[in-house]
Amino acid sequence: MQKTQDIRIEDFNYPLPDERIAKFPLPRRDRSKLLVYRQGAIEEHHFYNLPEVLPPDSLLVFNNTRVIQARLHFRKETGALIEVFCLEPLEPHEYALSFQSTGSCSWLCLIGNLKKWKSGVLTQEVEIDGKVVHFTAERGLPHGNAHEVRFTWDAPEVTFASLLDHAGELPIPPYLNRETEESDKTTYQTVYSKIEGSVAAPTAGLHFTPEVLEALENRGIPRLELTLHVGAGTFKPVKSETLEGHEMHTEYISVGRDLIDTLAHTSRRVIAVGTTSVRTLESLYYIGKRLAAEPDAAPQSLVVSQWQPYDGSAEIEPREALRHIVDYLDSHGMTRLVTATQIIIAPGYRYHIVQGMVTNFHQPQSTLLLLVSAFVDGRWHEIYDYALGHGFRFLSYGDSSLLLP
Repeated sequence: MQKTQDIRIEDFNYPLPDERIAKFPLPRRDRSKLLVYRQGAIEEHHFYNLPEVLPPDSLLVFNNTRVIQARLHFRKETGALIEVFCLEPLEPHEYALSFQSTGSCSWLCLIGNLKKWKSGVLTQEVEIDGKVVHFTAERGLPHGNAHEVRFTWDAPEVTFASLLDHAGELPIPPYLNRETEESDKTTYQTVYSKIEGSVAAPTAGLHFTPEVLEALENRGIPRLELTLHVGAGTFKPVKSETLEGHEMHTEYISVGRDLIDTLAHTSRRVIAVGTTSVRTLESLYYIGKRLAAEPDAAPQSLVVSQWQPYDGSAEIEPREALRHIVDYLDSHGMTRLVTATQIIIAPGYRYHIVQGMVTNFHQPQSTLLLLVSAFVDGRWHEIYDYALGHGFRFLSYGDSSLLLP
């Protein structure tokens, strides 16, 4: 059997004409098409039918992250435009604390037009509640292809979150090939988004409306929420010939103790809404497996590494893994598990927690397509051929699928 690391990414290519990429969402989110893949058979519905086509014993898990206006623009005295794209906080390192910062904070950022910003402090004036705030950025040390950037501002009552809201731009996906529009501030957020921190939306959730959520509740289908802050690396193409040469991006997760306890005891079918929820839930298994072997593991050692699922170590029962996390949290007086994951899910992966998923149609040769392939036993071609042949719209603002083994 082929090792996951030896998978050739060219085997996950398919023709995607530009006209099949949805550049804008439909006027009504839940009017999008829904492909249902169930035990090898394909059906076609609309997304508002989701509550009726879900198995009645389903339990849905949502990612409640909220996209921040992470793209900042500064102009040098020479006239050069510098783009600073905020990726993740460095000081304070906790997202919530960084957004609440007053006066200064540091972030890891991608810098556009880097060659024009060799040194010096960039400044812009931002009007907030009728007051002009002087907002500066100073470039620090490089971290791979990103840089540390120190932000400072002269209004102690203004938070960094407020600065982003007033000076930042919502970073829509690069493959849309268009500028961000005012409407994206609403349409590129899920209706249940709460926790700020992502630079890309968990797009499977964009189809949900209050009416669909109410219909789920009326059918007795419970909903749980976790948080994974989506990084810009989600758009990082696989450029190596085989998967072994691709480095997965790190993403930060926050999962409540009660959600983990519910999953450890539920008899319901766990349906993940979006690949971000999939990666978080499956990462929980490996965190619990680590704690089964080392109950007093240091928090920093709970980060899930890229190839951890493929190390050949003995498996444990998924509910047992989840119970180990609950015990760990209880013993440390913690109500949330906050850590990070670099997990890569590809053919050869065995799913442990997720028993169904709602997900959009992904780019050719992407790690997200590999994740789908692993879930449907390699039959992704059948699903994507059907979608291409039946007028489905692709990528972030496109249509959706419900995958059930």
